[in-house]
Amino acid sequence: MEEKKIQIILRKSGIGRPPKHRRTLMSLGLRKINQVILRRDTPEIRGMVRQISHLVEVKELSRN
Repeated sequence: MEEKKIQIILRKSGIGRPPKHRRTLMSLGLRKINQVILRRDTPEIRGMVRQISHLVEVKELSRN
């Protein structure tokens, strides 16, 4: 069984954001604008992305 992945792209800076949002960015591994990371599509990751949805762009990757 294949696990789903999501692609997360940091589009806006964490500067001036609440500390909780900045910690979420760091824990996801996002440090630079336009940085792209791949993470497993889990409820925990989705919750983190939802918290900083105004700073990132998310794409679901499907493997055919």
